[in-house]
Amino acid sequence: MEGPWVGNWRPHPRRGPILAEFSTPGPKYWLPGLTGHMAHDPTRDRAPAYSFRGTKAPSTDNCSPGPRYFIQPSITKTGKYVPPTALLLGRSKSKIEVTPGPSDYLTELANKHVYYTAPSNHMVFRRKDLKGFRTPGPGTYSLPRILGPHTAYTHAEPCYSMTGKSKYQSCFQDVAKTPGPAAFARVDLDVYKTRAPKFSM
Repeated sequence: MEGPWVGNWRPHPRRGPILAEFSTPGPKYWLPGLTGHMAHDPTRDRAPAYSFRGTKAPSTDNCSPGPRYFIQPSITKTGKYVPPTALLLGRSKSKIEVTPGPSDYLTELANKHVYYTAPSNHMVFRRKDLKGFRTPGPGTYSLPRILGPHTAYTHAEPCYSMTGKSKYQSCFQDVAKTPGPAAFARVDLDVYKTRAPKFSM
């Protein structure tokens, strides 16, 4: 702790060693060493250290069975090896006392799946569930147009419109109804020729 004031100076605990207090060459030997694993200088690289242990003492209680037990040759590291053999067992008892005989089966229907047969059509009655449906007849639908530019599913060819001949410049044109030369104004020469320079006074 800091002491009482002495004038303008107050004593305080020292922040480091004082060289005058040592009889040795100085506090430079307080630096951590560079050898060993413990208390090594953190500013230098430290090599890996390995520990050498002694031989493990033998255990007094041995848990292995020892050589007194005989292991069969069929026992391997993956389990018991058993060669393939045939099993001879008796016939199992069936709970059904009366079984069907050969005359109870009909094999004629399966001949069409075994032998080659000619194609044949089956005539059967209409199913009853189809009577409830009221589907529209053939006259209800109309075919889409296949002529003209606006077709539904066909490629339309180019379509041309046929109109009458115009009376313009024909013998049937009434020339008296057309405007004469005096009906048009005089066109300025500067429109279709090189315009001359103009000056304002």
